[in-house]
Amino acid sequence: MAASLTGGLIADGWNPANIRISDTDTERLEQLSERFSVATMSDNCEAVAQADAVVLAVKPQVVKPVSQQLAALVKEQGSLVISIAAGIPEASLRHWLGENTAIVRTMPNTPALVQSGATALYANANTREDQRNIAESILRAVGVTIWVDDEALMDVVTALSGSGPAYFFLFMEAMQAVGCELGLPEKTARLLTLQTAFGAAKMALESSEDVNILRHRVTSPGGTTERAIKSFQGDGLEALVRKALQAAAERAKELGIELGK
Repeated sequence: MAASLTGGLIADGWNPANIRISDTDTERLEQLSERFSVATMSDNCEAVAQADAVVLAVKPQVVKPVSQQLAALVKEQGSLVISIAAGIPEASLRHWLGENTAIVRTMPNTPALVQSGATALYANANTREDQRNIAESILRAVGVTIWVDDEALMDVVTALSGSGPAYFFLFMEAMQAVGCELGLPEKTARLLTLQTAFGAAKMALESSEDVNILRHRVTSPGGTTERAIKSFQGDGLEALVRKALQAAAERAKELGIELGK
């Protein structure tokens, strides 16, 4: 995700000289330096020195020690801290970094890897308007962004868009497999499935109308699509989706409690 953000920022016009990356993996640092012409280092404090914004793009399990390591420097500089670590609540970040720290929690998703992500952001009360703008511009470099005012909604975001790509991959996997079972060559079934998914998403994004209306427009009475839709609904597709997202949101809440200690 850090590499995706770096690439997105540079493509968006940010000066590579203003971006520094820290990692314990020296081989990875060499790759990033060659790819993006940015400064790389193994010392987190060196990377953060004089930084207006610090992006915590680390695994949730190591956010606590990394935050505690940077706390004094962040406090001295008044840096904005942007976390992309799933499940770590703002209160925990503030406890580790300092009570007056400006913090923006974000929940991006994996399509950010191809600059097509969907990211929700939540800012704490210490965050100034200009810092909110910085956070939004960074995440907007890899897709669309939207703010939420209630941090509890980040669990819902995690269930919907954070985990969402996997749901679509599963559905696409099933469509492809059945297409093969019904006689299509594997490559043909794959291409038709992927292009159909892409086309449907593009239509929905570019339309001002709700997906419900778009669905009805392509569902002719008595036709093949109507029969398939009735089969989905008869087997309780909507209830299944509701149950799955509720389970994911509950797990996100549990992880916040576990990882935020």
